[in-house]
Amino acid sequence: MNRELSAPGQGRHWLSYPKFLVRSLAVATDGPFAFYAWMTVLTAVALVGANAWANQVTQGMITTGMTDHVSWGLYIANFTFMVGVAAGGVMMVIPAYLYHDETMHDVVILGELLAISAIIMCLLFVTVDLGRPDRFWHLIPGVGKFNFPVSMLTWDVIVLNVYLLLNLHVCGYLLYMKFLGQAPSPRWYVPFVLLSIVWAISIHTVTAFLYCGLGGRPLWNSALLAPRFLASAFVSGPAFIILTMLALRKFAGLSLPSGPIRTLVRIIRIVILINLLMLVSEIFTEFYAGGAHTASARYLFLGLHGFHGLVPWMWTAVCANLLAAFLFLHHSVLRSSLVLVAACVFAFVGIWIEKGMGLIIPGFIPSALHEIVEYSPSLIEWKVSAGIWAFGLMVFTIALKIALPVLAGRTEDLLPAASGPAQETGRVGS
Repeated sequence: MNRELSAPGQGRHWLSYPKFLVRSLAVATDGPFAFYAWMTVLTAVALVGANAWANQVTQGMITTGMTDHVSWGLYIANFTFMVGVAAGGVMMVIPAYLYHDETMHDVVILGELLAISAIIMCLLFVTVDLGRPDRFWHLIPGVGKFNFPVSMLTWDVIVLNVYLLLNLHVCGYLLYMKFLGQAPSPRWYVPFVLLSIVWAISIHTVTAFLYCGLGGRPLWNSALLAPRFLASAFVSGPAFIILTMLALRKFAGLSLPSGPIRTLVRIIRIVILINLLMLVSEIFTEFYAGGAHTASARYLFLGLHGFHGLVPWMWTAVCANLLAAFLFLHHSVLRSSLVLVAACVFAFVGIWIEKGMGLIIPGFIPSALHEIVEYSPSLIEWKVSAGIWAFGLMVFTIALKIALPVLAGRTEDLLPAASGPAQETGRVGS
């Protein structure tokens, strides 16, 4: 008989936590040959990245392409992008909980799991960017010099970790209730879900403030930077979720509803145009008026004084975004899975370049002394970055394996062998 739990972990229900963890581990590590092949490839790439990072720590940051002139490179570029992906996961939550979209309730947990994996990757990218990772303790409140509330970096550390805890609580609580075969109590997750909506916006806003608050970097001194960050996040995050849903349909055999995909496509159709409009506004402001402060933008789009290392990157991003916008606005995007996949891939890659190599690097070129020192990621940086991406995909895959029984309505897979099937297979968060 199902009954609502008055408080999570109350009484004897605390005793079920170890069983839940053990059963989750069993579900997460069991699968067909394709699953083991996928995880093997990701593990191999992650180990290559770990080895490259070990060499970087041993030999120093000289092994990277960064210099005193360009002190943020591929790592911080990926960090900025992944904060956007984490924030973009809220596009599943808003329709489900604010607009009461019933079909979105079925798959809303996908956005929360993506946010968890993306934030873990963000923290890893920041860690590998530290020349001395053993000095990380300086960022711990009460132990190091946290410089709160003056430092924007302090605010970024706080909002990222709180957002991670919010999503861990919501996902963990909902899955645990399914493990017990009981309906989740709304008061133990709905307030946290609503708070996560506001917090998702805050994490990317604070990240944008990190850059536009640096007065010596003209490229970042724009009031549009935070809105552009949010607009691009609400493209890349939903695009990755759509790709995930299509992959689960094809490879996991899940009969996911089409309603959430249509909703996300409608969101992307609007937001991708807003993102392009703000990009055009930035370009017009930089090039029409002219002046010394347009040097970074000129280097990025046209090259400067014979240096044009980022020009191919940026125009690739512009073309990818334009092509993605055309595909999303075309009527066939909701009829053909191939067109939808292409649109999502172009949008994802375009935003990755635009918010990574097209934003972080030109902020340092030319330098405050008007010197041009170009940056190109070293092989070690590519290996470390690939390793972190592989580890993040491993976390996301394991989280999906635990959540798949709920998404498929097979909650009995989460139950202990002696408990029998669950009496209720309702939606997560319903």
